[in-house]
Amino acid sequence: MSTPPTPTIDMDKLNAFIGQFVTDLGAAVHTGMVVIGEKLGLYKALAKGPVTPAELAAKTQTDERYLREWLSSQAAGGYITFDPASNKFSLSPEQAFALAQEDSPAYLPGAFELALGSLAAVPRIAESFRTGAGMGWHEHDDGVFHGCEKFFRPGYAANLVTSWIPALHDVKDKLEKGARVADVGCGKGASTLLMAKAFPKSRFFGFDYHDKSIEGARESARRDGLADRVTFEVAKAKEFPGKDYDFVAVFDCLHDMGDPVGAAAHVLQALANDGTWMIVEPYANDQLKDNLNPVGRVYYSFSTLLCTPCSRSQEVGLCLGAQAGETNIRKVVTSAGFSRFRRATETPFNIVYEARP
Repeated sequence: MSTPPTPTIDMDKLNAFIGQFVTDLGAAVHTGMVVIGEKLGLYKALAKGPVTPAELAAKTQTDERYLREWLSSQAAGGYITFDPASNKFSLSPEQAFALAQEDSPAYLPGAFELALGSLAAVPRIAESFRTGAGMGWHEHDDGVFHGCEKFFRPGYAANLVTSWIPALHDVKDKLEKGARVADVGCGKGASTLLMAKAFPKSRFFGFDYHDKSIEGARESARRDGLADRVTFEVAKAKEFPGKDYDFVAVFDCLHDMGDPVGAAAHVLQALANDGTWMIVEPYANDQLKDNLNPVGRVYYSFSTLLCTPCSRSQEVGLCLGAQAGETNIRKVVTSAGFSRFRRATETPFNIVYEARP
């Protein structure tokens, strides 16, 4: 019996791949380090000025020995700055902007909390590869819900009012004069509240099927003094109440739905005759070969753990995925009966579509 030939190994290519592995392994465990730093206020304390491990421990009421290990990992990863002459750690202005300022458009810790929460589902998702079963959004670790809000809110804060809404036909003018707005799949309400703050004459209704997220959204509305004109209700995308909305928005969630065509048809019925539907989706090209890049890697991975199983858990289970692309989104929207669809604007992480009856 002959044996298959042993493949020739290019040692330079092997070593390069192992180097990539070391980078990826460090990034994987680094996820937990960032979540710890955010939860314990370590980045915010470091942003106030250089400190030794003992000084940081005193400021944050944490254990110095654990801090030394954490600080070392962060310095090795380039997330904090170490000065060997003074044995002190600090954040550069850029590091502080991304890690310590929650109102920054580049605030990053939420993305790591979302990743860590998503990874808790790996055993169940691995079994789903065999069975094809879905996993509802509501079944995930709480870190998914909290991290998702923190992850998306900076991008919404940076773009929603200043560029996305102005890119739509007549929408900004309607909102300034006073409009009825539905935010479908609103989660914990970050997008709804950003719009409500910017357009005080308009009335906003946020809908999500996840009751815990709606509870959080209501609390945020009360805390921000917006509960008099912002209402949050538990409702599915195909069943949310109300008619004659001037503006309906869905943020990074159409691709998660089991029946996005059915949801789109319900939006069409709920809109006023001259209303507008804004669809915000992860940035994606139509062809796989054009998504094989760092952003695509992030979105395909989250889609495997969150988006695809969420859709599979619902009726129809279309499973668009987080890299659906414009052609697939257009097909969903036009199949539901919308006559006008266009790409209104984009960022490196999102594409904003406009649909009208």
